[in-house]
Amino acid sequence: MGLLDNKVALITGAARGMGRSHAIRLAEEGADIVAIDICGQIDSVPYQMGRTEDMEQTIKAVESLGRRIVARTADVRDGAALRGAVREATDELGAIGIVVANAGIATVGSDDPDTDRLFRDTIDVNLTGVWNTVTAAAPSMQQAGNGGAIVLISSTQGLKGTGGNGSAAATAYAAAKHGVVGLMRSFAHWLARDNIRVNTLHPTGVETPMIVNEAIEKYFAEDPETAQATVNLLPVSLIQPSDVSDAVLWLVSDHAKYVTGITLPVDAGFCAR
Repeated sequence: MGLLDNKVALITGAARGMGRSHAIRLAEEGADIVAIDICGQIDSVPYQMGRTEDMEQTIKAVESLGRRIVARTADVRDGAALRGAVREATDELGAIGIVVANAGIATVGSDDPDTDRLFRDTIDVNLTGVWNTVTAAAPSMQQAGNGGAIVLISSTQGLKGTGGNGSAAATAYAAAKHGVVGLMRSFAHWLARDNIRVNTLHPTGVETPMIVNEAIEKYFAEDPETAQATVNLLPVSLIQPSDVSDAVLWLVSDHAKYVTGITLPVDAGFCAR
């Protein structure tokens, strides 16, 4: 018996990184998975984003655990596409009971001179994308009447904003991740009557392609003060995707059945510095 037997979990940004880790961890506990990813590149993003072949690996990993998975290519900036994916998934797997709004980008380190685009793309994916994800999935959860749990992946930058150096990319990232907390608090009130819990999760730096890439390395090398401001209290530079996934599992399981409206750091003490 798993903690999530007979549950269906929708996860955005599921092709690789934290999203794939979340999909595997929840599948290990018995959940069927709805995996969403853009599987393409956004021009302002200075690292290679997830691709179709990455999503294929996620599919294989979930299926190897004996769980079902519906994978769809969709941009979280496109609310209609997300609503369509939810309809298709519920037709095949049944009602969604868990949502993990994980998709996100960082444009820090980009050589794109269009600062307006850097700011806008970051806000559109990291904040508007979360709104689109929840508003696409929540009505079906309400209609099913089974309660549920929603986790919005924010960041330590959604609690502190430490290390901001005035750049459009860094400022937009902190603003979007703070905004996700505002969404969570509003959603928690909206959905409480339906016994749907909503929380945010705030990781420190995670060892994923969004953080481990040449653009970020160059950015920190050129701005040592910002690099120093992102150091954790515990002696670890980056945590692993699985560390975040374990926290996601707790929040969406019955072990946290009365936990809603909170901001949960998984940050190696970053916010305590």
